[in-house]
Amino acid sequence: MAALQRKSLAGRCAANRNSLGAFSRLRRNGNRISHVCLLEKWMNAARGAAGCRSTKSLAINELVGRDLAEPAGNGISPSNFAISGTSEIAKRHLLSIRGEPLFLANWENLIFIHYETDPQELQRCVPYDLDCYHGRAFVSLVAFTMHGMRPRFGGRIGELLLRPIATHDFLNVRTYVRHKGEPGIYFMREWLSSRIAACLGPWSFGLPYRFGRIDYQPSTGCGSAGDHERRGKVEADARSFHFCATFEANDLGICTSESLDEFLLERYTAFTQFRKCRRFFRIWHEPWQQVPAKIQIATDDLIHSTGRWWRDARCIGGNYSPGVNVWMGWPHAIDNSDRHSVTSGEALIL
Repeated sequence: MAALQRKSLAGRCAANRNSLGAFSRLRRNGNRISHVCLLEKWMNAARGAAGCRSTKSLAINELVGRDLAEPAGNGISPSNFAISGTSEIAKRHLLSIRGEPLFLANWENLIFIHYETDPQELQRCVPYDLDCYHGRAFVSLVAFTMHGMRPRFGGRIGELLLRPIATHDFLNVRTYVRHKGEPGIYFMREWLSSRIAACLGPWSFGLPYRFGRIDYQPSTGCGSAGDHERRGKVEADARSFHFCATFEANDLGICTSESLDEFLLERYTAFTQFRKCRRFFRIWHEPWQQVPAKIQIATDDLIHSTGRWWRDARCIGGNYSPGVNVWMGWPHAIDNSDRHSVTSGEALIL
């Protein structure tokens, strides 16, 4: 009898533990959902107020004020994108729309890993026209940490609301596209270490966010003076991507004009598609201070899930940058009726 009582008591204790565990998980999920709802409400309110905000502290007033947003150059001819002041042109381009930018943040310790692949195979994976460099098509992986994201307006309340998603790690898979003559990037997949941000990205910006377990090791010295190494691993859906980048941290500089590095790095417009809704948003930062990096890949099956472009891809190298302060613009809807085809950029533009 005593044994039966002990067994019954143990069963009740286990059931209580299971109930408490389920309640704890439900409460955590409820808190996460509540915070997502609060962020959604804040962004809707902020959008209504954006047009009334002054950008005097960011740029000359006459560059700001048009309400229409269309990624067709806004009066800036394609040839002008190729001038040495590409970053300054990008700033003017962003600020030509009322209420921009939306967010401010720091992007830190970036590793760019570049793959060359077959243009026709890649185009089948992308809903926009490819932007090719002398007929060559590329996909880049970008591993970095975003730190201190905050709204440009909304004050302390807006900053507090964004605090749970202000700092987290990313691994982006992106390719290079054009829409109505404007060059940019298209995100094929993005893994990030924030579950809340992973919920917000698709509906707000159309970004293909996925949650992933990300571990980026701090840069460490190795070998001769100035040589550094940065390792990282990203795991999701029982797949992984592990890499090691080595670079000379003392040899930073901007990209050479009209080089492949400039083509791959100096991009200031992002095009997205979520379900049937196509969007774009613009960013601005100073030109990348970067250095070439040697890349070693240990495992890469996570990247295989991003499309058949991978079958013919080969890694051609990478870049390292300590980071930039960045402005991020509002998402804007664009026309869904355009068809796409492969285009080739002979000149380096934005």
